[in-house]
Amino acid sequence: MTGDALTRDTNHTPNRLRLAVVDMVGTTITDDGRTERAMSRALAEHGVEPGSTRFESMLGYARDTMGFSKRTVFSHLFDDAVVAESANKTFELVYDELIDDGGVRAIPGAEDAIHWMRESGMHVCLATGFGRHTQNMVLESLGWMGLADLSLCPADAGRGRPYPDMILTAVLALDLDDVREVAVIGDTSSDMLSGVRSGASLMAGVLTGSHSEATLRAAGATEVVDSIKQLPLLLEKHEARHF
Repeated sequence: MTGDALTRDTNHTPNRLRLAVVDMVGTTITDDGRTERAMSRALAEHGVEPGSTRFESMLGYARDTMGFSKRTVFSHLFDDAVVAESANKTFELVYDELIDDGGVRAIPGAEDAIHWMRESGMHVCLATGFGRHTQNMVLESLGWMGLADLSLCPADAGRGRPYPDMILTAVLALDLDDVREVAVIGDTSSDMLSGVRSGASLMAGVLTGSHSEATLRAAGATEVVDSIKQLPLLLEKHEARHF
């Protein structure tokens, strides 16, 4: 590429949004606290006394890092890598048990928003901090297999949030030209930070999950809405402002 061509490419106005990378628990689905219950069981079964200062501190860290890869969270909580891996496996098994009762539900408007995005010409990737087996269990329990163009977990990309790997993996998998064609939607600071680090042009926080508007904006949210139900209108306004 010549110098002039490179300059033109660097300065060009990005195309319209072509991909939405959308979080799962807290953004498109609710599990009524099952993530925290599974986390608590995993800690208790690995020698952390429920109600103890250590237990509450660990659970507090898990809340603060909601959206991170669960394997990464346990690696931080336990110095012993074998114990950390065992705790992660326990978490996954317990969570599987907890979703068997139908307690994982779509947040109102989530399916409509995903359908709207795909019908408007956008790709949709559902991203999670869960492992692949757990993510598939959740998708199957909701009848959501095939709802999105793509679903990704940390193991698919190398690292989970707050790293940008899942977003960049989706860009490559869907053959997009420009990371500025990406919108990132989530309920946690790690969702927003991963979007900032990836170079996405829109980071939309929702208030149906873990973190407050102030926390989301501090992590880089460009927009904050009450729920994913408002996403189609937000995206329409974004397109109108920029094009």
